[in-house]
Amino acid sequence: MSWTAVKDADLLLALLLELAVYASACYWGFTRGSTRLIKVLAGLGAPAVFIVVWGGFGAPTASHPLHGLARVALEICWYGGGAAALAASRGRRAASVFVALYLLSTAVQHL
Repeated sequence: MSWTAVKDADLLLALLLELAVYASACYWGFTRGSTRLIKVLAGLGAPAVFIVVWGGFGAPTASHPLHGLARVALEICWYGGGAAALAASRGRRAASVFVALYLLSTAVQHL
């Protein structure tokens, strides 16, 4: 397998991890709360917060893109938030797999 193929596979993995953060936040929200209204608000609100943060600071076309340590802090908080939501709703094993894949993807991106 060529290095280009590895980088292409990593781009796909990075996209899937980003989508997994949104899905984890959404799932977490719909499993919280005692009333249907709270579940819907949390289920739609949690991923909306992630979308706004990533769109404003993390996306390639972000209005205020972060660089350097600020970018590192954003990614740790953002992907960490996704992992925390996953751990709270699906358990530590699912969150551990998510974190391992994130670390793998980050390592490949920085090689």
